[in-house]
Amino acid sequence: MAEHGENNGKPVFDKPKIELHVHLDGAFRIETILDVAKRRGITLPVLDTMRDLCTVAEPSSLTEFLGKFHHYMHVIAGDREAIKRIAYEFVETKAKEGVIYVEARYSPHLLANSCVDPIPWKQKQGDITPDEVVHLVIQGFNEGEKAFKTKARSILCCMRHEPKWSMDVIELCKKYRDDGVVGIDLAGDESLNCESNPDHKKAFEMCPISSRLTGACDPDFTKHPLIRFKQDNANYSLNTDDPMIFNSTLNLDYQVAQKYMGFTEEDFKRVNINAAESCFLPAKEKKELLDQLYKAYDMLKDTSF
Repeated sequence: MAEHGENNGKPVFDKPKIELHVHLDGAFRIETILDVAKRRGITLPVLDTMRDLCTVAEPSSLTEFLGKFHHYMHVIAGDREAIKRIAYEFVETKAKEGVIYVEARYSPHLLANSCVDPIPWKQKQGDITPDEVVHLVIQGFNEGEKAFKTKARSILCCMRHEPKWSMDVIELCKKYRDDGVVGIDLAGDESLNCESNPDHKKAFEMCPISSRLTGACDPDFTKHPLIRFKQDNANYSLNTDDPMIFNSTLNLDYQVAQKYMGFTEEDFKRVNINAAESCFLPAKEKKELLDQLYKAYDMLKDTSF
């Protein structure tokens, strides 16, 4: 990953951060996948081979990227302990990256093995419904927040290739809207973000490393559209998208932005304030989040609405 500008792992922006675009099922720990597989009696390759199978190292295509999920999703899907564990560990990872608020998106149906047709990942019929998946993820997020002081909220994904799941997703968003679910997304070969309330501030969710490795933009970071967004003072955030698959971290995306796109500490502050203003939290929680950032950034600002 040295070509992406890693700086010996030292954060280039060692202050609280906000992340708005990361897929939970693209952010598992490979070590956890192997551990769960062993417990469940699922045969997988050794760690280094598994890492090669599950990651993208060079610019490719979105289709090749999506194929990576087939190597590991069957291990986590349909297992209560595993689903709750990956949610908890996700919060721990984000806390170590300095993230104080994160919105994680996932398809409940892709982690279920009951009340879903077709049952994904060639699983056998089980008893974990999409509804229980959401409940388990929220439990993991809540326990992670208590342990690591990082707040995580869910965005539920409709899948472009399985439109019959969409009404279920809408109903789950309604059911859990006051219990940790803040938005809905359309995922698959293309992505369309849907706002959860009419007064939401729209923003571009930029994922530099992801957009390079999926072939979404020029592989030369000095030609990345984020540079123009920065020049135009557009409203955008910095995000990882699928850090396990890209073998990356949020800090690495920040390093890329600094090294190849000229981002300064003041730019990073503005990015995170914009992200907080654009998140799907209710107004009161959003104000608290902004106050936390302004204090950490030594900035005075009235965030009253």
